[in-house]
Amino acid sequence: MKVLIGLGNPGTPYKHTRHNMGFLVLDALAKQWQLSFRNKTSLQAEIAEHLFEGEKIILCKPQTFMNVSGKSVQALLHQSPLRPEDLLVVYDDADLPFGTLRYKESGSSAGHNGMQSILELFPNGTAIARLRIGIGRPAFPDVPLDEWVLKRWSPEEEQQLSTILDAAVQEILTHLSEKTA
Repeated sequence: MKVLIGLGNPGTPYKHTRHNMGFLVLDALAKQWQLSFRNKTSLQAEIAEHLFEGEKIILCKPQTFMNVSGKSVQALLHQSPLRPEDLLVVYDDADLPFGTLRYKESGSSAGHNGMQSILELFPNGTAIARLRIGIGRPAFPDVPLDEWVLKRWSPEEEQQLSTILDAAVQEILTHLSEKTA
């Protein structure tokens, strides 16, 4: 079993914001696989399941707000026999230019509170794979980062979003193929 964890914030006000990139990627993958998410109260998450190359894949969108995403992941870990190498976390990264994808097998949170919340569930140095999707920084330095990530996409960004989501889905499929081989 593998788990794809898309990070974001629950609720309509956050739906089309930069900080919800993880949710958007999982939504795009679910659409490709023709899946629907269902609310799983015991996990504080929306979940969808799929069989990929003979292995069960769980798509998980924590509904706990970004900075405490680890609560949902912890509940999932208590419910299923998962190892750290079974996880792939997908999230936004303001330190990468808009649309840039970076896959890594391990690393620190680099200041991303949602990823930090998940990493805190494991001993220091535990490798957790992640796919970071660049959302860039504000053009004007007087815009605080916490406000920037909660802003909606510009019309120019919106036009590029489907291409970025397609590339992220392809990256996930490549990762899954390598892990299930």
